[in-house]
Amino acid sequence: MKLKRAGIGAKILIIVLLAATVAALLSVKGKLDAAKASREVLARQVQEQQEANAALADEIAHSGDPDYLEDIARDKLGLLEPDEIVFADPSK
Repeated sequence: MKLKRAGIGAKILIIVLLAATVAALLSVKGKLDAAKASREVLARQVQEQQEANAALADEIAHSGDPDYLEDIARDKLGLLEPDEIVFADPSK
């Protein structure tokens, strides 16, 4: 049995198909890299939201604690006890 050699048309067709395959693979690689970057951003956002949720849960758990409420009144609201005196440090 004698093998028939591929003609010029078949060779060109194979080269065109290989080029199209390489282009498609490069396109998919670009999309994959973009998806990985997006996943990292979303994972970071999830972590930040979980930390915020934990802080809020802690605040809710201590909402009835008088010492905790006093700390909030001092730090966030600037309130003082009736008999307290504040000395301002002008160097700060």
